[in-house]
Order: sequence, then structure tokens, then C-alpha cells
Amino acid sequence: MDNLQKDANFSSVPSAPPPPASFSSNLNHPRMAAAAANPPPPHSPVAWSTGLCDCCNDISICCLTCWCPCISFGRIAEILDRGSPSCGVSGTLYLVILSLSGWSCLYTCLYRSKLRGQFSLEETPCSDCCVHCFCQQCALCQEYRHLQHHGFHMSYGWHGNVERQRRIAAAQALLPPPNVQGMTR
Repeated sequence: MDNLQKDANFSSVPSAPPPPASFSSNLNHPRMAAAAANPPPPHSPVAWSTGLCDCCNDISICCLTCWCPCISFGRIAEILDRGSPSCGVSGTLYLVILSLSGWSCLYTCLYRSKLRGQFSLEETPCSDCCVHCFCQQCALCQEYRHLQHHGFHMSYGWHGNVERQRRIAAAQALLPPPNVQGMTR
């Protein structure tokens, strides 16, 4: 049952609350205009689920990324883009960029930034572009592990994960409520 609850929370990505209705009317005040131009972050960044150099924590991901980084990247991109484009399209675009220019890191660093934005992650140990330019395989492994940590089954793709989530929700709806017994005298 704990795995079902953990799986049910895979799409819980933090989002900022909408501004109050009076927000736009206060923009005439100099301090409010400055605050609107540079709004504070909704909450402080959190740490990654694993470190950048923890590639060997999961040998299967490490091997996949070492020998076929296009597959690892394609799976990450499909989840972050919510199924469109697919893993195959993203992986192929990665290969085309790599073969034509050798600078696939410029493409993949955009998805690291997107992942950090969706999960409010720290930009460590350096900028996303530097991480992907100098440690691309390690970065892809870290991103892959982070999405797995949040309950995604990467080989299922986005649509497979959505279907899996529906099945889990349906199974939980069929379960009887827990039998809570109160105090008796």
C-alpha cells in the first residue's frame, strides 16, 4: 500500500500561487512596481534526490546512459514535456545535434533547467550548461534517477505513467476504508 501512495504522488510538482486580485492596482506604488519586476522565488530550492557523481548507485541507468545517452535523454525529455514529443523524437534530435555539431550538451542543458524549474531544485554544483558540457552522462544519470525517485517508471514513457496512475487511483477507490476503532469503555 505504501508503494501505491508513493506512486500516486508522482505528479506533485510545486506551483506558485496566483497573485491576489489587488496586485495589479498596487503597481503604481514605487516599491510594489519594483517587487513586481523582481518577484521573490515562491520557495527556496531543494536538493537533488542523488548527487551528480552517484552514477554507480544504479548500474543499469549508468550503462544505458554511457552507451546510449540518446535513450536516457529521450526518456527524460518525454516525461518533462508530458509526452509530446515522444522519447524517440527527442532521442533522434539529440543524435542529429550530436552528429552534426557535437554540441548536444546545449540541447540537454535546457531540459536540466526545465527539470530544476518543475521540481524547484538547486543549481548545483554549477550552472546547468556547465554541468552538461563537462559531465553530460553524469547529469543525465542524475536527472533520470531524480525522476525515478519521484515515482516515474522511465521506460513506460509519459502516457504509460499516466495510465499507471489511473490504474492505481482506480484500485485505491475499490479498497474499503480503513477500519478505525475508537476508544471503548
